[in-house]
Amino acid sequence: MPLARNDPRAGVLVDGKERIATMKLPHNAHVAVVDGNRFMLLRNTGKPFEPTLEKVDQPELDPSNFSAGVRHQDDASQRSGATDLNELAHGAAVSEWLNAKAVSGDLKELMVMADPKTLGEMRRHYHSELERILVGEIDKTVTGEPLEKIAKVIAES
Repeated sequence: MPLARNDPRAGVLVDGKERIATMKLPHNAHVAVVDGNRFMLLRNTGKPFEPTLEKVDQPELDPSNFSAGVRHQDDASQRSGATDLNELAHGAAVSEWLNAKAVSGDLKELMVMADPKTLGEMRRHYHSELERILVGEIDKTVTGEPLEKIAKVIAES
């Protein structure tokens, strides 16, 4: 069904057909897939609206920033175990690693995909250069999913 002319999503062409605009991931942009324990760096080798992802790196990080998440501490979270300082420190460590890569110029365009709690913690640690190269964020847990499924989540976001 064609989109109305005044619809801001109208006019996006994918394989010659008009489509509703979805998340655009530029060719060769990197994708950081993160949760409280895992981190992998991917690259889009496909088209902006039809990403194809390949694994680039899965760095081992030393989550040493245990001041991360201090603001998340409250009585209810502590009693229920909902706040794990190790997981929040991991999110901070990922941000620090991405910051270094952004500042050095190793990353030019980046999308971050993380569970909501980790993404919130990561944002607290973004360097201005990392913020400048961000092309998007998706607050969804996709670690452990096949690359095809992660690409589908991006395309449908």
